[in-house]
Amino acid sequence: MSTVNPSFQDAIKVTPQGSNKYSAFLRPEWCIGTVPHGGYTTAVIYQLTLTHFAHAHPKQYKSPASPISIQLSFLRRTASGPVTFEVEDVKIGRRTSTIHVKLLQASEKKPAQLDLMLAGYITVSPPEAEVGISVNTGWKALPAPVAGSLADGSVDLATLGRTGVDGAWTKIVPPFADFRKAATQIELFGPGDGGAQQKRSGNLNIDQWARFRPGGDVNGRWTDAAVAYLIDMFPMALDGFDTMAAAAAAKESGSAIAGQKAKSWYPTVTLNVDMKKHLPAEGVEWLYTRIVTKAVRDGRTDLDVTVLDEAGDVIAVSTQIGLVVSASRNIGTRKEKL
Repeated sequence: MSTVNPSFQDAIKVTPQGSNKYSAFLRPEWCIGTVPHGGYTTAVIYQLTLTHFAHAHPKQYKSPASPISIQLSFLRRTASGPVTFEVEDVKIGRRTSTIHVKLLQASEKKPAQLDLMLAGYITVSPPEAEVGISVNTGWKALPAPVAGSLADGSVDLATLGRTGVDGAWTKIVPPFADFRKAATQIELFGPGDGGAQQKRSGNLNIDQWARFRPGGDVNGRWTDAAVAYLIDMFPMALDGFDTMAAAAAAKESGSAIAGQKAKSWYPTVTLNVDMKKHLPAEGVEWLYTRIVTKAVRDGRTDLDVTVLDEAGDVIAVSTQIGLVVSASRNIGTRKEKL
């Protein structure tokens, strides 16, 4: 096991079970309510991909066949517990290879049978095959994030991490932590909570700096696999959605519930990830995320996520479609309480 993020590596462990079949155990501490968090599940699939190529195609590449593109459809709600993966080799090539992945789990209605819960395509390319032009496009997050205390306007991350404050940036405690357990695996900092950022900007854009804290490990570091979790971890955006949902409910009912927030669940329907830059094997302490939502309509959201390192290099970009539903839909007939 890697010496970096040992509890996380254990939580995403994948074990070969025969020809193109694998098993894993989705952990309850990485759930939203009773459903494993989408980013965590994506991290398990990231690990599945590495495991599959190491096990089924050990001589195809000189170094690990790292995912560069992940396209997932979340078909049914999963649960913590054992899962089975089936992998189909769609294309095995010199520079890129693509696999089709199916996640199967015991049916809620017929436990003796397995239901297809998630399906997707993952394209890999080993680092030594990543050759060609690289161009600085000049892209920057606009509008610019709220300034920190440093002379160039950037955030003093050392001060922020040590004291929890740097200018307008403060440490944020994610709302509904008992329900959104997966959010406790991260340490978040922003220029105000989701509601404050929404009020300042007039839109649903969210900025955050984050440190990885799997299982409370203060030595946690962002790795490539952990980025797969981060691209779906934005409690401050959900905080803004909670405020929005409460306001919408108040308008619809004609009642005044100012100050209250809806306890909602935001299940991922589809998730696409483009991994742009490898992080060092030992990981990094800080990553910045810009989350943009363009429209919320008929209970469906879009999310555009960009992850950058301290140098401002883009690490990953992601788009997803999500739903806005009552948290009771997450639990259903399951016994776990909110």
